[in-house]
Formats: sequence, structure tokens, C-alpha cells
Amino acid sequence: DRDVKKMRPIVDEINVFTAEYHNLSDDELRAKTPEFRKRISDATADARDRLKELRVELDALGRDDDRTDLLDDIEAVEAEIKDVEQDVLDDILPEAFAAFKEVCRRFKDAKKSWDCAGEMVTWQAVPYDVQLIGATVLHQGKIAEMATGEGKTLVAGMALYLNGLTGRGVHLVTVNSFLAKRDAMWQGPIYTFLGLTIGVIQDRAMGAEAYVMEDDGQGGYHMRECDHTEAYQMDLIYGTKDQFGFDYLY
Repeated sequence: DRDVKKMRPIVDEINVFTAEYHNLSDDELRAKTPEFRKRISDATADARDRLKELRVELDALGRDDDRTDLLDDIEAVEAEIKDVEQDVLDDILPEAFAAFKEVCRRFKDAKKSWDCAGEMVTWQAVPYDVQLIGATVLHQGKIAEMATGEGKTLVAGMALYLNGLTGRGVHLVTVNSFLAKRDAMWQGPIYTFLGLTIGVIQDRAMGAEAYVMEDDGQGGYHMRECDHTEAYQMDLIYGTKDQFGFDYLY
């Protein structure tokens, strides 16, 4: 109860921004993603410049030179960048979740439909306050326990979008390859509208190594087959614990 009480002001702020975004055009709403990314980039610019300089110094060292201090400095700057990114994401959260929620509302109002793993679906989901709380919990690195039907897939989508803004790649772990593909196809058009890219890692027994979602240029979307390497270059990557684990070891 205490945790939820602390999050109520965040939920209220998200809903205020959502009301503001209601008046934006589609292009203006899409422009929020590069705006968010620029804020992250601007906040980490100095640290990234220092990191580049340190890596140039590292490359200039000979094989017999002591690299320990330089490697420690590089590790410290990389950690600083991640800390700054986290601070900016915390600040951006209400606006990012609001952008996601507004896209959901527009898709629902427009009765947008698309193929989802062989089944046509019409978008009907707009996050409730409890789902905004769940997504905030996930972003904070905690566990959000939700019963079947309470919208775990939608909740995870908001946290994925927010953290995908860093460009580091965010992984969504499911229990099997079918769910990985289905969930990516269900929410993929929301991410695509907002300018993020989606990859899906598959068990090779499913007949394809991986997929990336692409706009077909006619208002629809399709999954193009690719290899794991290409899928991992996307902003958001859906897959299973087994495949992520095998790829990590490989």
C-alpha cells in the first residue's frame, strides 16, 4: 500500500500528459520518441566524449603496456553513463508512458486491426491506472505480480518502450517461441508507430531463426525472417530464456 501510494502522483502526471497529447497530430506524437532520445543523448554527451577519449588512449597502448588503470577508468565512465541514463528515464517516464497510452487510445478509436501470429486482432487496450503502476514497478527493477487477464503484456510494453529509448536493446523473456512471436506481433505496431524497432528470437525448431517487424507501406505490418544477429540489433527483442541463454553462451 505504501508503494502504491508513492506511485499515485506519477500516475496522475502520466494522465495529465496523456490529456495534453490528445491534441497532438500523429506526426507530433511520433516526434516524442526522438525528443526523448535527444534528452538522453544531451545528458550523457560529456561522459560519452570522455569515454571516446579513453578508448582512443587504450587503442594507442602497446601490447606490453599496463592497461589496468585505463580499463578501470573506462568501466567507471560506462557506469556513470548508465546512472545518468537511469535518472533521465525516471524523469521521462510520465511523458513516455503517456505517449504509449495515447497511441493505444488512437488505435482503439480507429479500430486498427492486424495479423497476430495467424489471427486478426483489433486493438482494444488502453492502459488503466493499475497497469501504469505495474509498468512503473517494472521500470524500477521490481516484480509486478498480476493475475491472468490483468494485462501483463500491455504493462511490460510500457516499460519496454521507455527503456528502449536508450538504444541498448531491451529483452522481453517469454516461456516459449510462439508467445514471443505472438506478443511481439500484438504490440509491435504500437512500438513501430513510436519509432522503435522489434526483433523476435525463435527456437530453430519453429522453422525460422528470428524475425524483425517491418511496415509494409500500406498501413500494415509483417514479420521478415532474419538471423539472430540482426534481431539483436533491434530496440526491443522478444524471446525465450533458453534461446537468450544459448545465444549468450554462443
